[in-house]
Amino acid sequence: MPQSPKSGPRAYLRRYTHLPAALHMLRNRSLTLLDPSTWDDSNDSFYVSEYKRRKALKTTLAVCLSGADETYHHWKIFAGHASGVCIRLRQGRLLKALKGVPGVTVGMMDYRKVKGARSIALPLEEYPFVKRAAFIDEKEVRILYESATKFCTSLDVPIPLECIGRITLSPWMPKGLIGATKELIQSIEGCSHLEVVRSTIISNEEWKNIARNA
Repeated sequence: MPQSPKSGPRAYLRRYTHLPAALHMLRNRSLTLLDPSTWDDSNDSFYVSEYKRRKALKTTLAVCLSGADETYHHWKIFAGHASGVCIRLRQGRLLKALKGVPGVTVGMMDYRKVKGARSIALPLEEYPFVKRAAFIDEKEVRILYESATKFCTSLDVPIPLECIGRITLSPWMPKGLIGATKELIQSIEGCSHLEVVRSTIISNEEWKNIARNA
């Protein structure tokens, strides 16, 4: 079985996505799992498809979260546009909400080099939770849904709003749109006090002031 993530008092997971998906999550109080066949990394999706084929499943869906702090890589690859967002989730509360959901497994990714993978047999149950070592900086935690009887192309798993700690808007979002976007998010029922900020990863005044005042 995949290694389960360990929650702590300051443990967060981050979901990089786009604004419509974030609005859907907030309005519906749910985390959406999708078909891995659309993933950019075909090595990754192939292992999930092999898992599905060998277990004779009708459905395998997943959503990928990151246990790493905010990085330029995550923004550029997973939300590299003006409508990108990062949803910071409280790991402990999220894991509690997912516990016991039929067909759902949560696990940390196991990163392996090709050379090592040749010599160590991988159990079938770990196929959806293994990835090439080149992706290790993602520190991915994966939520997997599987069913041998039910066919579906997406699944909304209910989560309480308390799981969501902060919404960070794209560093490429024009400054003129920030206020209206923040108002839109906070107008959703139960979200009036939700923290909404714009990422400063590519333009941070405090960082610049260090040079100015040196």
